Amino acid sequence: MLSVEIDVDTSRQRIVDLTGELARFCSARGDGLVNAFVPHATAGLAMMEIGSGSERDLLAALERLLPRDGRYGHAHGTPGHGADHLLPALVSPSATLPVLGGRVALGTWQSLVLVDLNVDNPRRRVRFSFLPAPAE
Repeated sequence: MLSVEIDVDTSRQRIVDLTGELARFCSARGDGLVNAFVPHATAGLAMMEIGSGSERDLLAALERLLPRDGRYGHAHGTPGHGADHLLPALVSPSATLPVLGGRVALGTWQSLVLVDLNVDNPRRRVRFSFLPAPAE
């Protein structure tokens, strides 16, 4: 299995498009599966359309579901940080996608994005791992 880890800065945007990095990692690898994984307790990965306002809509929906206030038992950090620790229960920390001929088999409007609401830690890591298809 081939694997690489990339660093992502989320200080300027809470949703970061990873599609280009993922495509570069998979290029010329043939057929198989690629897994993306975020080894953090307060971030997740989503498949979504970007550039159409969906990022803003997702952030608003998450704010409604996970308000940033003092209601959480996990109460250290900035106000509402407990909500950050619930995010991976709603936005998975991993995604597995098919790769065909070295290209990630995404739908027309699909992109892989990192979702990170945690303002206390803007430095994130994402691991891409490629599992080649068995030889026929």
